[in-house]
Amino acid sequence: MKKFGITILLGGLLIGTPASAQTANVDKRVDRLEQELRAVQRKVFPGGSSRFFEPEITPEAGPASPATAITTSAVTDLIARVDALESSLARLTGQVEENGFRLKTIEDRLAAADTPSMIGTSSSGSVSTSSPQAPQVTAPEAAPDPARVAGVASIIMPETGDAAEDSYIYGYRLWEAKFFPEAQAQLNKMVEDHPGHPRASFAQNLLGRAYLDDGKPALASVALYENYQKRPRGDRAPDSLYYLSTALVQLDKKADACRVLAEMQDVYPEVASGRLADRVTASKAAANCR
Repeated sequence: MKKFGITILLGGLLIGTPASAQTANVDKRVDRLEQELRAVQRKVFPGGSSRFFEPEITPEAGPASPATAITTSAVTDLIARVDALESSLARLTGQVEENGFRLKTIEDRLAAADTPSMIGTSSSGSVSTSSPQAPQVTAPEAAPDPARVAGVASIIMPETGDAAEDSYIYGYRLWEAKFFPEAQAQLNKMVEDHPGHPRASFAQNLLGRAYLDDGKPALASVALYENYQKRPRGDRAPDSLYYLSTALVQLDKKADACRVLAEMQDVYPEVASGRLADRVTASKAAANCR
């Protein structure tokens, strides 16, 4: 707000004129307006510099001009301008208060959304819980097969003092007993807990085989490829390439299976032509490799 125009007019009103009573009232109103507007500006511009509150124009220094009488029309014009300022201030104050109310409402809603549940009492007196979100309905899980539960419980984890070895042997025993989902969980846990152990190569290769035996060739291909990629010097890395080719044939990706077998023969020639030679030959025939 530019105050200079009002200040010049007020300078003339200080001279004793027939309109002195009106100017005194205007002077008070202007002072009050300036104080209130500063307060509103501080709320709208928190931490603002002095440029928000100081006049943008300052009077030039010069000889004082002779005082002249202020006409009634000039005072009336000044009062009208002050009325307009008061109206503008009222609107600005109202907007600030309305914005504050909206912000408070949003904060209350966010706080309510963060609350996980609310505890109440039903009409019967029992304690009940309710949530701001609609409950999700899930299908009931099938009851576990008692025979299967007993069978899994009969598989004992060895205790040799080597946690990684014991974990692998336990997973192997679950796989051998054809508890494939349980074996997958155990072998995956062994690899996560002991990724650098020599048995990790065995465990992840067997994890891939457990997926194959469970009719999940896509998961098997991921586990087998990761074993070769992460542990190329592992004892079961060449085996993982062979079983990977088997998984790819089941996924009807025979050309990829042939490339995997060629990789195996190139990287592990002794194994491909030795202990896994018969399997490699059979896998090539299944994949129609040239």
